Amino acid sequence: MWLAPNMLTFVGFLMMAFACFLLSFYDYHFWASSGIPGTVPIPAWVFLAVSILIFVSYTLDGIDGKQARRTGTCGPLGELFDHGLDSWTAVLIPVCLYSIFSRSEPSIQPFRFYMICWNVFLTFYTTHWEKYLTGVLFLPWGYDLSMLGTTVLFGVTFITGHEGWKKTVFEGISTGRLIEILFYLTSFLATLPVSMCNIYRSYRDGTGKNLPFAEAIRPLIPVGALLIICIAWVIFSPSDVISMHPRAFFLMTGTVFSNITCRLVVSQMSGTRCFAWNSLLTFEVLAFTLSLAVPKTELASLYFLWLVSTLSHIHYGTCVVRQMCRHSRIKCFKITKRDE
Repeated sequence: MWLAPNMLTFVGFLMMAFACFLLSFYDYHFWASSGIPGTVPIPAWVFLAVSILIFVSYTLDGIDGKQARRTGTCGPLGELFDHGLDSWTAVLIPVCLYSIFSRSEPSIQPFRFYMICWNVFLTFYTTHWEKYLTGVLFLPWGYDLSMLGTTVLFGVTFITGHEGWKKTVFEGISTGRLIEILFYLTSFLATLPVSMCNIYRSYRDGTGKNLPFAEAIRPLIPVGALLIICIAWVIFSPSDVISMHPRAFFLMTGTVFSNITCRLVVSQMSGTRCFAWNSLLTFEVLAFTLSLAVPKTELASLYFLWLVSTLSHIHYGTCVVRQMCRHSRIKCFKITKRDE
């Protein structure tokens, strides 16, 4: 009863981040599981460790709400803390998965995997856009299935090795490409249609905010701008940055996306108007422009943007959490007694 729900959330996120760090250390450029001569494979124990870390992280993320109700500490801070960290986890999970299948044949190239990441981003964002409009958060089963499936995939890889995923399941379709298809099917058949249907019903029945069309699509502007800028950078990159440094590009995009999502969560919780632009997008436009003007600076621009985005996102989250704690007279990682 003394354990704060936010502590469960934060420890779970740290476990997910550590799993990503482990795989980054042994497989930064996603070649380790390619089987190409000269590449050093990821040690088997890493796959087992990542499987355990992801499962415990998923479990802690699933029980923090139960702990909050059990201890009587439910509130907007817990919702922001939970969903804010989940938005950052949205990039960590697929990036971890890519180390199983690697970027070599018969798997998929970094750009196609980047589109899988965007598929996850848009699915996650649509769910919170739905709550912004309807006031109700619909949590699809796809998240639970993906987390459990990821746990199983890493567990099986620990036993069989990455070579087992190089096999062809159907004619011309490898296991890596099959996972790609499943990602898209889960979103376009199970998640996105349900969200759009819920939004339509809220307008039809008058149960939501019933915002005008221009105001309703306002939250889509920053995430749409991020998508356009990132795709343009990939297409016109002087040094083919998505192939040369895919992990940095994936995580940079995921960090900016997480910041955009957190601001949407704050807007829907506080009932305020969502921002139509994010300051990190300005930095991204500048980095992209500099890369085109001076191609030699592209790599430095990418890593500098990643650093700035990460520090800015941590600063934003810390400030919002501290302000909410001061306003509610509570502590983030400690259950405050009534007499305190």
